Amino acid sequence: MGEYESFQSEEDFKGKLKEWGLSAAKKEFWYKDRGFQCLVSIKGYEMYGNQNYTLVIEFSDGNLSCIHPAYLKEMQQASFGKESMLTLEDRDVKVEEADTAVSQEESAKIDLESKAETKEINSQAGPAKPAKVKEAKPKKEKAPKIELPADKVHFTATVKQFALTYNAFNEENDEVVVLENVQIVQENPLAFGLAWCSHSKTLKKFELAPGDILEFDGKVAAKKLAKGKDAAEEFTVEVPVLYKINNPSKITKQ
Repeated sequence: MGEYESFQSEEDFKGKLKEWGLSAAKKEFWYKDRGFQCLVSIKGYEMYGNQNYTLVIEFSDGNLSCIHPAYLKEMQQASFGKESMLTLEDRDVKVEEADTAVSQEESAKIDLESKAETKEINSQAGPAKPAKVKEAKPKKEKAPKIELPADKVHFTATVKQFALTYNAFNEENDEVVVLENVQIVQENPLAFGLAWCSHSKTLKKFELAPGDILEFDGKVAAKKLAKGKDAAEEFTVEVPVLYKINNPSKITKQ
C-alpha cells in the first residue's frame, strides 16, 4: 500500500471518527463482504479533493485495504448485506436463459405460421409446397470466465486515459485512471484488456499521461466502472471497463 496519513493523537482519532459518523467509543469496526464478516481497525486515511477521505483499515492478519468512511459506517448496520445481489456471472446466465427462451418462442411461432400457410395452400391450389422455415439466429457465445487471483500480484499496463466515475456516497464525481493492455505477470501471463483504479495521491506523484507504461503490485476485482455524472466527453469511456485494480503499490513508470 502507498503512503497514508496516520492519526496524530487519541483526540485526533476520536475527532476524525465523529467527522465520519463512526462511534468514537470503538477501536474496531465490522467489515462485511458476501459470505463473511470480521473486525478491522482503522490505521489512517488518505485525503483527496475537497475534504474527501478514504480510510486505511487493517485486518487481523495484518493486511491493509482502503474503504470509503460512509461505506464502513453502512457496514455497522445489522441489515447490511442482506439484500439480494447479482454477480456479473449471474446476470450473464440470466441473459443467456432469456435469449434461449426467446429463440424457443420464435421457433414455435414459425411452426404455427408454417402449418397455417400449408393448410391454406392445400385448400386453394392442390398439393402444397413445403413452407419456408426461417433459420433460428445463432446463439451468441458467452465470453470465457477469467479466474482472478485473490492475492496481490504483479501487473504491467498502459495508461489509456483519465475518466470520472460517480460516487454515490459523496454525490460527486471521482477521478480515475483507465488502463489498457493490462496483464498479470506470472508463469502463464493473464491478460484481460481494460481495468481502472482510483487516481490517488500516490499515483498523482507520477504525473501520468496517456501512453505511459506502468509496472506495479495490486489486487484485481470484477467491478465495472460507473459513468460520471454530467462528465465531459474527454472523461468518459465508450467501452465497458469491467475490472478494478485495488491498492497499487511498488509503482514504476517507463
